[in-house]
Amino acid sequence: MATSNHPTTLGLQPSFGFGDRLGLATPGHAAALNRSGSGILPIFAQQSIREMTRTNRTPKQVMEDTLAGMRQAGYTGVHGADADHLKTPTDVERTADAGFVFFTIDPSGDVDAGADDYDSDQLGEKFKSVVAQATWIGQYEGKKVKLSNGTAIDFSPVVCRRAAVKYGNAIHMATGLAKHIEKVATKLGKPFEIELSVDETPRPTTLAEHFIIADQCLRSGMKLVSLAPRFIGEFEKGVDYKGDVAALEKSLADHAAIAKQVGPYKLSLHSGSDKLSIYPALARATKGLFHVKTAGTSYLEALRVLARVDDKLFREVITLARERYDTDRATYHVSATLASAKPADQIADKAALEKTYLGVWKDVPAGKGFADPARQIVHCTFGSVLCDPKLGPMVKQVVRENQALYTQILDEHFGKHLDALRAGM
Repeated sequence: MATSNHPTTLGLQPSFGFGDRLGLATPGHAAALNRSGSGILPIFAQQSIREMTRTNRTPKQVMEDTLAGMRQAGYTGVHGADADHLKTPTDVERTADAGFVFFTIDPSGDVDAGADDYDSDQLGEKFKSVVAQATWIGQYEGKKVKLSNGTAIDFSPVVCRRAAVKYGNAIHMATGLAKHIEKVATKLGKPFEIELSVDETPRPTTLAEHFIIADQCLRSGMKLVSLAPRFIGEFEKGVDYKGDVAALEKSLADHAAIAKQVGPYKLSLHSGSDKLSIYPALARATKGLFHVKTAGTSYLEALRVLARVDDKLFREVITLARERYDTDRATYHVSATLASAKPADQIADKAALEKTYLGVWKDVPAGKGFADPARQIVHCTFGSVLCDPKLGPMVKQVVRENQALYTQILDEHFGKHLDALRAGM
């Protein structure tokens, strides 16, 4: 991988995705990366079509903002660029034309999320509708696979049928879109790599499901570099992991063993923002074969700039966020309610306002991430704020005028993230 200003593929190197919804965060991301010395490669340009729509940005603007931020920071190292949560050929074409080289396929719309709860009769009926897509089922039925760490996977007929019902159409969609990605990238003469995201389901991805999904994708010729299963526990936006970290580490080791045996490819952790308590476990279990994806936490740290230099504007943002939260939260995994925090006009003290809605690191135990649920209220409503004709431009202006402070805040914030990952490597 040659050093270049242009993004390139990162392969199996440990990597970290820094989402940036304002186009002003790259200098802070680069500062944290340079200081950490973690050996983790960055993806600075990372944004989904959904996020671009909610922020009125284009793939070209995202890329231009990232490259400008890299120049400002003096960063000349290797970096990737993630076209996140792709669902259509048009999404692929738009992002590839802008220079993205890491393509995250999101087949969640083709996943049957109810499959885990079907009884035998329902499962049988549902299977009839996917059998044409899941001709691969005979490759697994009745088999047992022993992983390198000693864990065994039993591919019983019912396990295979449930996997076919749940993911049959999704695998078909993903392999088809992967072929289109290859076609587009080849035409442009650019490198490419693919991540598959199957994490947006109510129940965790079983080992059998993971094995089948990855195996079928690789058999199809997909250039799979990382896969994001739905892990055990709760990965809510803007707060630390909720669950048994020891149990998660055991599960991560099993999933990592599949990734090594079937691939190799990296395990990808989505909604990775602020999940500091599990980063060492992720790094240990995968032995460095990981990708971590963050997005909204950089927006929250931009709001921290407001909290410190223009609390009047921060209060206006909170007020709009509270008005929009119950609507905007629909597409996010969060548990905060408006009762989680008082309205801004009921919190007189400036420091208390920041602590209530954003949290502060000095109150967070070592090795942990933020637990403050009110962060989710301002997290999920970024689109409503940034596209508001009054507040959006004002927020960007204040952050732009205080770029040095924003960079310092992000350096501290992501320094903690990268240090926690390095602790497990």
